[in-house]
Amino acid sequence: MRIVVASHNAGKIAEISSILSGSGIELAGLEDFAPYPEPVESGNTFLENAMIKAVAAHEATGLPALADDSGIMVDALGGLPGVRSARYGGEGLADSERGMKLLEELEGIPDGERTARFMCVMVLYPAPGAGGDALVTEGILEGRIAREPAGENGFGYDPVFYVPEAGMTAAEMKPAGKNRISHRYRALVEMKALLERGGDSLE
Repeated sequence: MRIVVASHNAGKIAEISSILSGSGIELAGLEDFAPYPEPVESGNTFLENAMIKAVAAHEATGLPALADDSGIMVDALGGLPGVRSARYGGEGLADSERGMKLLEELEGIPDGERTARFMCVMVLYPAPGAGGDALVTEGILEGRIAREPAGENGFGYDPVFYVPEAGMTAAEMKPAGKNRISHRYRALVEMKALLERGGDSLE
C-alpha cells in the first residue's frame, strides 16, 4: 500500500517510517508533491485538525493520506499547549524556544504537579475498503515536564518531557526505544490493527 504522510516534518516522517518498517507500506511525503497547498488547521481538537490535513493531502495527491495531530497537554496549565503545541508562544519560535517557554511557565511548580502527556490522534483517509470513511486512532504517552531540557534526539517538546518508565526525557532515549512507547507508535499500532481486522492487506 502506498500512502502519503500529510506532514513536512522530517523528524515525524522518519519516526513513522521506522515504526512501520517491514509492514509493506510505502510512504511518500508532501515534499514529493510540491507545490502543496497547505490547509488551514482551524480545528479546535486534535481530531478535527488531523481530518483537515488528511482530506487535503488526499485531494492533492490522490493517495490515501495518513495525518496526525499531536501535542503536549500539561495539567498545571489546564491542558495547554494542546492543539496549539506547534504554535505555542507565537509563530516563528524554534522548538527549543517553545520548550523553554513551557519551563518558564512551570517555574516553581513541584514535580508532583508537573504531570503531562503527549497525545496523538491519527487519521487514514480514505480508508481502504471502508467506503470512503476514515480510520481514526489515538495514542497517549504519560510523563511530566522536566526541570531543564536534556537530550539531543527527537524533536518538538521531547527534551523537556520526562518519561518515568524510561527514567529520562524523550530526547535522551534512543529512537528505537522511544518508538516502542511513543504516543505516535501507539496510534500507529492501533491503525495497523484496524486495517488487519478489516481484512485489508498492507502489501
